Amino acid sequence: MDDRRGKFLKIALLVLFGIAALGWIVMSLWNWLLPSLFAGVHQIDYLRAVGLLVLCRILFGGFRGRGGWHGGHHRRRWEQMTEEEKEKFKDGMRMFRGRGRWHE
Repeated sequence: MDDRRGKFLKIALLVLFGIAALGWIVMSLWNWLLPSLFAGVHQIDYLRAVGLLVLCRILFGGFRGRGGWHGGHHRRRWEQMTEEEKEKFKDGMRMFRGRGRWHE
């Protein structure tokens, strides 16, 4: 039981350190780049940088880890499609991309 508790504590400390470091990086990059690039943009403090990091994670990353094909859900769904369904999907993607040919 103590081994699990120690491992959990190490992981929790590593996560907290990672969040702290990423917050500092976001704050530094924001304060270095944005006020000089865009008129009216102000510098942010550390807590706003961490809040921005959390907001971006919620809006763009979610909390389930990596997206795309990594989870296997999309791959399994693709493998279960018939050849006709795959062609219909490819045709729809061609229209969406505005291209006349599918690139695999």
